[in-house]
Amino acid sequence: MINFKIFNLYTIKNLAITTIFIGVTLAAIILLTQSLKFLELIVEAGASSGSFWVLTFLALPRFFEVILPIALMIAGIVVYNRMISDNEIVVARSAGMSTMQVSKPAFILAAFISVLILFITAWLAPVSLSKMQEMRQIVKAQYSTLLFQEGVFNEIGKSLTVYIDSRNDKGELEGLLIYDNRPENPAPVTIVAKRGIIVATNDGQQVLVFDGSRQDFNDRTGALNRLDFDRYSIDLPESSSVTKKWKEPDERTFFELLNPNSQSVKDKKFRKEFLVEANRRIAGSLLPLTYISIVLTLLLLGPKNRSGQAPKIIMIVIVSIAIQSLFLSFSSFATKNIMGVFLLYFLVITPVVVSFLLLSNSGSFLKAAVSQKKMREA
Repeated sequence: MINFKIFNLYTIKNLAITTIFIGVTLAAIILLTQSLKFLELIVEAGASSGSFWVLTFLALPRFFEVILPIALMIAGIVVYNRMISDNEIVVARSAGMSTMQVSKPAFILAAFISVLILFITAWLAPVSLSKMQEMRQIVKAQYSTLLFQEGVFNEIGKSLTVYIDSRNDKGELEGLLIYDNRPENPAPVTIVAKRGIIVATNDGQQVLVFDGSRQDFNDRTGALNRLDFDRYSIDLPESSSVTKKWKEPDERTFFELLNPNSQSVKDKKFRKEFLVEANRRIAGSLLPLTYISIVLTLLLLGPKNRSGQAPKIIMIVIVSIAIQSLFLSFSSFATKNIMGVFLLYFLVITPVVVSFLLLSNSGSFLKAAVSQKKMREA
């Protein structure tokens, strides 16, 4: 007799190891592609290599919603196909295990991965994505300081000119001359300062200058106005500044999606999108169960093919790709019609329910298939 507990642990271990290996491989590929997106930004900003890797790894968690279900699906194909080829499934069934009991380890691991994905999509991925956007803002702020070249008149937009004598080791600007002729000023303004820095604010970027004077010419009186200051700020045009981003739905935690800012007009406007995104994450967390149900149903049911399981494996891949494509389509449709949310749940739950019914009643199906085969042979 086979010890069911040992069989379950053996199968779960093989599935988990294979899933981790495939998941790490897919994550490495995505990590490489994402790193290329940040390389140019980091090089231009002159930021450290540490910032580059932090940005790259912060971008990774949001892809686990896709990586983990695919990794489990491939692991299920590899492990159960090997067990079928080695007649381990035949031995297990001969020892009294039903098809559902043989499938149980895969469903247990799939349920665990579903919970893990729900945690990642509900909190980890949105937080990391938000941190990534914040860090990109900081890096861009560093890049903006490079827009001001030393010893030349730097044109920022069409109506703002900045001259910098030098930049010290701390990154501070020294010997500034700023000419501001933007339309919002009653008259052109000239600012002279000993030093200055560029800072990022919620509304954009500013140049803070210290120990200087502000001068403008009054057309009505013909007088030159002069204001000496210890500290003065100049807003940079939006084209050269990095403003604080409004949080997109995929940048919000599950709690933030269900509790949008009641004082934000834009949050009120996108309340429906928030609800759709919350449901999409819940439905997406069920994909591991959906994929493993397809794998188990197609591989374990029906007579064993001596020439191999290639046709069944191809069918698994085709069905899985179709489900993933429909999931993306229904997610997009749900933003326009609430019916898309119900279609999402129907898409991911139906294969699981059908699989449970077929696997639970597989004994009668197998007996019928065997009897029909014997009748044909007779």
